[in-house]
Amino acid sequence: MLRTRIVTALLLGSAITAVILWLPTWAVAAIVGVFWLGGAWEWAGLARWHGALRLAYLVGVLSLMLLLMWPGFGDGAAAWVIAVAALWWALALIWIQTYPRSIPSVLVAAAGPLSLVPAWFVLVWLHGTYALGPALALSVLVIIWAADVGAYLVGRSIGRVKLAPSVSPGKTWEGVIGGMLLATLASAAAALLLGFPLGTFVAIGLAAAMVSVVGDLTVSMFKRNAGFKDSGRLLPGHGGILDRIDSLAAAIPIFALGLTVAGIRS
Repeated sequence: MLRTRIVTALLLGSAITAVILWLPTWAVAAIVGVFWLGGAWEWAGLARWHGALRLAYLVGVLSLMLLLMWPGFGDGAAAWVIAVAALWWALALIWIQTYPRSIPSVLVAAAGPLSLVPAWFVLVWLHGTYALGPALALSVLVIIWAADVGAYLVGRSIGRVKLAPSVSPGKTWEGVIGGMLLATLASAAAALLLGFPLGTFVAIGLAAAMVSVVGDLTVSMFKRNAGFKDSGRLLPGHGGILDRIDSLAAAIPIFALGLTVAGIRS
């Protein structure tokens, strides 16, 4: 199981890295968008929507993505999307703390676009707007991948104190700390390679990694509400697409918010 998980992660990570670094922004938007739409399809399943209703949900999410990419939507749209995302993840944290309680399918469905679309849009916006856009887009991915790896390894080896047992019994505070430590190292490496202020960039990366935990727990809450262990079976050793992008969905807008607040535009 662990070997399968590692192989899948390496293949997927290598492919995404190549896409981010070597392809133009429109291609990144399309390829990452397909992956994100796969997450939306799984999210409709968490809402127990099937058949034509599930397809309509996917079309609705795609329409929202296309609307945000309409010519003329630039920094102004990005600022609003980032603000909406930050507010949503703050509300999601409160929601997690109120669980367990039955969540109506319509609320589960409504949470999908709020969780997925801003992260996709902001990643594309970073890639195409900043001078070092591809490097910054890859940086946030690597930082969250590092946080996920650190949390998984430390949690499995020494994890004892449960983080949110009613939502995700397998996650521990030791795992969170391990993830934050590895995310800090990844952020520091990115800052040094890209020439950004070390302390500022590490703080931004650490903030994104912390919020990524909320994204992970939010999807875990909806999976538990639906009675699912994984969001799907597409990725061997990992489960579904949502099981891989839940952390990124929360982290990417917060990373961009940190860059904006810090005045990093290069």
